Amino acid sequence: MKLGNLEKYNYIVIQMHDNPDADAVGAGYSMYQYFKSKRKIVRLVYGGRTKITKSNMRMLIKELGIPVEYIKDADELRLPEYDKPELLLTVDCQYGEGNVWHIDAENVAMIDHHATGRVSDDMAEIRSYIVSCSAVCYDMLRAEGYDVNANIDVATVLYYGTFMDSNEFSEIRNPLERDMIDCLHVDKKLINRITHANFTMQELETAAIAMLRFSYDENKRLSIVKSKPCDPNILGLVGDMVLQVDSVDVCIIFSECDGGYKLSIRSCEAEVAANELAAYLTADIGNGGGHTDKAGGFINQKKYEEKYEDILIDSYIFKRVEQYYDSFEVVYAKDGISDLSEYALYKKKPYIYGYVRTTDLFEAGTECRIRTYEGDVFVTADEDTYLMIGFFGEVYPIQKEAFEKKYTPLDEAFNKAFDYEPSVRSLKHDRNFGILEYAKQCRSMGSEVYARLLDKPTKVFSRWDYDTYMYGDEGDYICCSCMDLNDIYIVKKEVFEEIYEQK
Repeated sequence: MKLGNLEKYNYIVIQMHDNPDADAVGAGYSMYQYFKSKRKIVRLVYGGRTKITKSNMRMLIKELGIPVEYIKDADELRLPEYDKPELLLTVDCQYGEGNVWHIDAENVAMIDHHATGRVSDDMAEIRSYIVSCSAVCYDMLRAEGYDVNANIDVATVLYYGTFMDSNEFSEIRNPLERDMIDCLHVDKKLINRITHANFTMQELETAAIAMLRFSYDENKRLSIVKSKPCDPNILGLVGDMVLQVDSVDVCIIFSECDGGYKLSIRSCEAEVAANELAAYLTADIGNGGGHTDKAGGFINQKKYEEKYEDILIDSYIFKRVEQYYDSFEVVYAKDGISDLSEYALYKKKPYIYGYVRTTDLFEAGTECRIRTYEGDVFVTADEDTYLMIGFFGEVYPIQKEAFEKKYTPLDEAFNKAFDYEPSVRSLKHDRNFGILEYAKQCRSMGSEVYARLLDKPTKVFSRWDYDTYMYGDEGDYICCSCMDLNDIYIVKKEVFEEIYEQK
């Protein structure tokens, strides 16, 4: 769905879900300002049993003068020339859902990031892979050429909406979300004030009680905490505090919420990434993600009950955590491969890849960040550092010496298209630069590796990074260079089987 296609309607009502949160207000207000700029009659409304009472939301709305209307009767939407809206646009929710007060309208459009089975079409933009509806709206506004930063209030609510819906950015996972955070020019003083107005005295009591009622596994240095129903940010607060205990490396805190259970996970254990654990706990019954140290998740109550019937949520989490710790192996590249009996010899096919000299992008010494679906990688531009673009668009740094042993550079430009074009952000210039614009082709010389198929999820701490691991699922491949048995890494199944052949 394109916003430009909705401009044919004159009277537009933008509806948020009942009891709107920061993301709903961020998405709603950005759409309000967009259609106002097109000289439309626009109203921003919500319904439900109660008005907004949360302190941070009341402060946000008051400080920015956001024209939010609480509607209890459809007649309130009538205008002299309109019996009902020409267009009802729901944001951060979907028309007909249980948490959306019903409004009659001639036409209905939806912008959302929740997975309810609906898909995008000419009147709906549903992106369940994006962490916030504010981020979806940001991208749609950008596509229309609308300068979000021209109005600091719009930039601020989009930023704050994503901040709150991603558990303070700990759950962002898409390059679009990270780009938005970098690009928005916001009122940082207001953000700081609102951020410190999230909790009431009652919520503080809830957090205190939760921290007194915890379970602890000494062997795993793991704490599991159950909280009373509360705002999701309370969970993050409790998790941060519990992780400061000297004998705790991993903390899981959960509570009931509308439609299921909310989880917040914290980890300072290198072998346990919080985002991976969140995804494991919510697999097939919800969703989870975030960063290696902070993550969150949601378990859908209906899906949970269908799959696990009468098992209490407490029992499920304890059992599932045990299964997680038993589910993977760990390999440290510094220890090398001592036994190659289970490995076979493979040769890389002579495919064409892309490469970029970092000094073709920036001056030597410039710190930059590579942005891909896999996350961020920081490098410093110099004559000996190249960036490789793999068969499926994966980007990784490589030293010039290794490049010259494995690849033959070609003069032709590398023009292959990918779902998301990788970018590099210069920390000096504070902006993004596309990689493909500077990329040239290179051909693999057929370097050889030892590899074996993984029969169990495996985490590899490579020679390049002992703090974080590469993760391989069952069916992926673990590889090591024939020239260096300490050069150990994971290659995804679809990549490996495409670019390698057994000798």
